[in-house]
Amino acid sequence: MALTFNRKFDPRYGTAVAVAPQVKRIVCANAGPFTFTGTNSYVIGGDSVVILDPGPADRNHLAALTAAVGGRTVLAICVTHTHADHSPAARILREHTGAPIVGAGAHRPARPLIPGEINALDAATDHDHQPDTKLGDGDSIAGDGWSLAAIATPGHTANHLAFALESNTGATRADVLFSGDHVMGWSTSIVAPPDGSMADYMASLHKLGGRSEGQYLPGHGPAIDDPATYVEALIAHRLGRERAIVEGIHAGLSDISQIVADLYRGIDPNLKGAAALSVLAHIEDLVDRGLVACDEPPTLGSRYEPVSPSPA
Repeated sequence: MALTFNRKFDPRYGTAVAVAPQVKRIVCANAGPFTFTGTNSYVIGGDSVVILDPGPADRNHLAALTAAVGGRTVLAICVTHTHADHSPAARILREHTGAPIVGAGAHRPARPLIPGEINALDAATDHDHQPDTKLGDGDSIAGDGWSLAAIATPGHTANHLAFALESNTGATRADVLFSGDHVMGWSTSIVAPPDGSMADYMASLHKLGGRSEGQYLPGHGPAIDDPATYVEALIAHRLGRERAIVEGIHAGLSDISQIVADLYRGIDPNLKGAAALSVLAHIEDLVDRGLVACDEPPTLGSRYEPVSPSPA
């Protein structure tokens, strides 16, 4: 199954756009290689609301969020994960609204750093994030005619949460999932050790694949209107990448730089580092499963060997 991305998206910066019953999206103007057009923040509810993923501490974006809320009560400020493009504004909004920060716990890596290893994405992490209430898998908050349930989806980060909205107000009903950075329609998600884990990411994809929501509203880019098919394609894409890495190692590619050069031909040089981390995430999983050999804990500089038999 081919994976097709949708990069047709008008962010309409500063404007609250209705994207589902009781849901408005406001996009922060922090476009970049990893944020696409910027961070999607959501205001969810009716007479009382929650703000989901308020984004970076951007003055204009905070003003747009405040305008979208209007005079309504903010019950909570929800956070999917602790990257600096998603969570820092939560602390400013807490001061302005008195609402608690809920959702993702403090940032933590998926595994400890290997001696001498440097966390390549450390600068992109919001280490100051501390929720007032940490939500676990299945925990929920509710307002007037809606509820928002946390779904643990580690992989992109160890503390990543998706949120399932159930809204039923008379004739209108929403049944959507806020997928954060775990599933996005414009691109695959980066899974970068030590913060990310490919084994966790794949398990979380399978977990979402078993759910029934008809629409995903991601942390960046457009809505995903056929999520079951799209998640299935994401899983197939990752499995294909895994097979290509194993086959490359069997063909004599012994380090990650060689694998990246072979698998990501023509890639933007600015994205080579992210590609290398993605390959490392796959290799960590492959080594754990006994499909690739390494005489040390896998790192970007390690050398890898095939495990017989050769893949079919």
